[in-house]
Amino acid sequence: MIVAATVVLGVLVFIHEGGHFLASKAFGVRVTEFMLGLPGPSIGFTAGGTKFGITPILLGGYARVCGMEPGEMSPHLKPVLAALHRRGTATMEDIAVDCSIDVDAAYEALEELVEWGSAVAPTKKDRFNTYRAPEVKPTRRQVRRAQDAGLDAPAVLALGEARPVPDEDALFQSEYRQQYRSLPFWKRSVILVAGPAVNLLFAVIAFVVVFTFIGSDVQYVDTGEVMHITLDPIQAVQLGFAYIGAVVQAVAGLFNPATAAQVVEGSTSIVGIAVLSGNAFQAGVSEFLLFMAMISTSLGIMNLLPIPPLDGGKFIVEVVQKISRRAVSLRVMNALSLAGMALFLCLFVVMVNQDVQRFIFGNW
Repeated sequence: MIVAATVVLGVLVFIHEGGHFLASKAFGVRVTEFMLGLPGPSIGFTAGGTKFGITPILLGGYARVCGMEPGEMSPHLKPVLAALHRRGTATMEDIAVDCSIDVDAAYEALEELVEWGSAVAPTKKDRFNTYRAPEVKPTRRQVRRAQDAGLDAPAVLALGEARPVPDEDALFQSEYRQQYRSLPFWKRSVILVAGPAVNLLFAVIAFVVVFTFIGSDVQYVDTGEVMHITLDPIQAVQLGFAYIGAVVQAVAGLFNPATAAQVVEGSTSIVGIAVLSGNAFQAGVSEFLLFMAMISTSLGIMNLLPIPPLDGGKFIVEVVQKISRRAVSLRVMNALSLAGMALFLCLFVVMVNQDVQRFIFGNW
């Protein structure tokens, strides 16, 4: 049961975050982390500027898309970025002196650059809060030329340590173009909905695999006869979209006071998903794929709800900013996110309780 639930949630979260990741990379936006599990200690590897890994709490996942922090940008980003690049490593006091700003302003700018992936945050081993510019590595051409000149390995690597005084404007624009906030409205919208979209796409593909390539056993009520039937791909796709429509209709019932309680009662938490995953796994490949399709659909639709911090909530914020032509402040975003988290925490507690009563004590 635990293994089956881990596979289901791991695969579906990977697909969801993969949608955000691929859309971001397609638009040239930097993604510094791609993790399965909630934020915390992790193990993994780094490739293409992104750290891929797993955290101990496998109850979700995230792709850290740079430049998604709400509110206005710090007005000191450009000089602070250049100063850090020149120094390589620096404390916020060093940056404050170099840029003739106060320490608090330097700290805010440095932390924003960390979110951009344009600076490396202090580590626990640092005696002082030391920020670092991203590692500069020699290019392949530099390495070849150095090796042709007879330099040894340490000397070749040292080529990457030289930090020329940058052109502030060029350096800032180079970093800014890799941020989510630099994109136009439609590209930001694509990144936000890409996660739920690939969840729904996976569900449709699963329906095609099950009903077209594997087939399904159907028992006639009148005769009791069991027949193995298959559908053509178009029919399977139609069936998949019909199921998605049914889930949309059910989720919409959450916003109707007359049906909200019924929808919550018919929903399940991580406890129910674990139990049902084990049952579906034992039932065979077809049942397991269909179960994954159902959970993937629910994950995709729920993430489109217009409630921060869900993808749908972030999309609504983007729409408001587009219409008002003003950035939503950090204080407002934090308040909306806290309210959304409180709502989902309440739903989580209710659904866990009913799942425990239903699956463990048989009282539901």
